[in-house]
Amino acid sequence: MKFEWKGVMPAVTTKFTDNDSIDLKMFTKNIEAQIDAGVHGIVLGGSLGEASTLTRSEKILLIEETVKIARGRIPVIMTIAEQATKEAIDAAKEAEDSGADGLMVLPPMRYKSTDFETITYFKDIAKSTDLPIMIYNNPVDYKIEVTVDMFKELIEMKNIGAVKESTRDIINIGRLRNEFGDGLKILTGVDPLALESLLIGADGWVAGLVCAFPAETVAIYELAKAGYVKEATEIYRWFLPLLELDISPQLVQNIKLAEVATGIGTENVRKPRLPLQGGERERVLQVIEKGLSTRPKLPDYKNLTTLTKKALA
Repeated sequence: MKFEWKGVMPAVTTKFTDNDSIDLKMFTKNIEAQIDAGVHGIVLGGSLGEASTLTRSEKILLIEETVKIARGRIPVIMTIAEQATKEAIDAAKEAEDSGADGLMVLPPMRYKSTDFETITYFKDIAKSTDLPIMIYNNPVDYKIEVTVDMFKELIEMKNIGAVKESTRDIINIGRLRNEFGDGLKILTGVDPLALESLLIGADGWVAGLVCAFPAETVAIYELAKAGYVKEATEIYRWFLPLLELDISPQLVQNIKLAEVATGIGTENVRKPRLPLQGGERERVLQVIEKGLSTRPKLPDYKNLTTLTKKALA
């Protein structure tokens, strides 16, 4: 499938049964909710998807099932997060063979590679596949930054065309845009900086809380890109306390609690993660409950070309 790196692309959670197997029934329910809300792609097997705990066969299963659910309506993106280049290349091949439409590639795991090593790692993976690639740039969590100068080399590869920008330095979006124009697509990966990022030029949003609130997330994107900044901002301000649940070491547990509250997920996580306990659990539940009690009525964000600002008000 040919597609553009733009729009809302949920980094979906992996659903588990009480017996710690993949919960395909609830997984399907969530993916369908995302598609119904109008998302523009699905990202599997990221940190929010508990990738480090998944087996190779489970990752293949998730790709194949998501491809079946999507039925060509939106692209299916698989995350590559491996320790060794050989393993990453094998994972990329398996993703392509299983029907994935694109890859989101993280830098080497655990080893803090040099700039040269990082560039070589990404290039070796790109050479091994025809799938389009989005580089995940998250030095906060992974301790490796992909700089503007490094991207100058990386975009020489025909299939490296996008970045998930998660440096939390919003100025970096301007740096990348000034250097590459539209030659490098930029998708923000930090939920509480999403609207700001979209308004200064990001092409899309690889989102987390979208897993529980797909319609609100897509509405913000569509409104912002259509020029309805006031309307987008009002929803975003309501959403912000929930979005901040995404920038926590326990983001998986936080977002799965939110999915339970909106009826499109379960709380089950895979060890060593455990469900939230005590005061922190109560704090997160209060954030979710307040968000639900004040949930805004959304405009017809799927048909903005037929609306006027008066109709949106």
